[in-house]
Amino acid sequence: KTQGTYRRPCVDRSFRAWPKIVSSGDQNKDGSLDLNEFSKYMKEHEKKLLLTFKSLDRNNDGRIDASEIQQSLAELGMDISKENALKILQSMDNDGTMTVDWNEWREHFLLCPAHNLEEIIRYWKHSSVLDIGDSLAIPDEFTEEEKNSGRWWKHLTAGAVAGAVSRTGTAPLDRMKVFMQVHSSKTNPISLGGGFKQMIVEGGLTSLWRGNGINVLKIAPETAIKFMAYEQYKKLLSSEGKTIETHKRFMAGSLAGATAQTAIYPMEVLKTRLTLRKTGQYSGMFDCAKKILRKEGVKAFYKGYVPNLVGIIPYAGIDLAVYETLKNTWLSYHPDSPNPGVLVLVACGTMSSTCGQLASYPLALVRTRMQAQASLDASDQSSMTSLMKKVVAKDGFFGLYRGILPNFMKVIPAVSISYVVYEYMKTGLGISK
Repeated sequence: KTQGTYRRPCVDRSFRAWPKIVSSGDQNKDGSLDLNEFSKYMKEHEKKLLLTFKSLDRNNDGRIDASEIQQSLAELGMDISKENALKILQSMDNDGTMTVDWNEWREHFLLCPAHNLEEIIRYWKHSSVLDIGDSLAIPDEFTEEEKNSGRWWKHLTAGAVAGAVSRTGTAPLDRMKVFMQVHSSKTNPISLGGGFKQMIVEGGLTSLWRGNGINVLKIAPETAIKFMAYEQYKKLLSSEGKTIETHKRFMAGSLAGATAQTAIYPMEVLKTRLTLRKTGQYSGMFDCAKKILRKEGVKAFYKGYVPNLVGIIPYAGIDLAVYETLKNTWLSYHPDSPNPGVLVLVACGTMSSTCGQLASYPLALVRTRMQAQASLDASDQSSMTSLMKKVVAKDGFFGLYRGILPNFMKVIPAVSISYVVYEYMKTGLGISK
């Protein structure tokens, strides 16, 4: 039984989090806590709470105010308004002073396993967790503690494995998207069922996974380059010791995305060619690369590069803006609950990714068509603007959204698969228990 005046939401959460409390304090691994184990857990937990309280209390007056909460969250990469900081404060403030002393802090969190503000941020990890096949989102922030302890590479590894499983699971829909982007038109309409039937008749069931190998293979170099570039761009754009603002984070993320895409773009061209190949056309990715190089030259590996680069800005910007808006809206209504739950995370990731794709899809279609037409004679090849005009003239404005249906169909399963695999990988790599 608990004593004192715990707020109801925290009591509810402590019951939901009881398995985590048991696993943390269960020293003899018998699946339950005896009095000694429970007492030891509470003492250790209280020490951690005190350390967190002291780190938040910037002016050492024994009380935490809204500005201190705002500043601490900003340093962990989460910008919140003064109003939302006050709401968080109100959830802990029992005496109405609009500040929180040690007793109120302790009372609020003693039976809640979240003892560190960084845990709130970790629940809201976004781009490295939710993989929908397009690596254009702004990279995640890692805290100094994560960088120093080496946990950052475990997060990236977990994200890469989750992305690989997710892309493999949704590869048939991805191939259908590319197939419709390149071959579908008003004069040659391709339905979802008709397209799948056509691909299976031509190459069998396994042909639905053409291009998936290189799509998975490019995750590792792209993730590594983007992360390293992002850290460097952040240093260039922000003053030393200061938290990077959201607009500078967007700039750093966009530049990091552009850097990573420039480095791995030949793999993007190979992926499109392998996805669209007919049976027997190429024996593998190396054979494909050799044939492109011999027949079309090095330039062919950068066809569609400009629309791809331009597409990073609307995709990453809208994805980040929508996700941050949804995240902060949820937090404003649930200021005392750090864990939003799987459904909320998946819904936020799905909605932000969908909005980003809607904005950048015409550029993605033009990029794919330019990659596919690289084998044409120079006189027959179109620039980004002329190809866009041709598509609109032939198929109307909605011609720029050919293949959007299978693209949207893969978002929810892709996000769900990547989230589940990421959680399993975190446990396997020892990031979380």
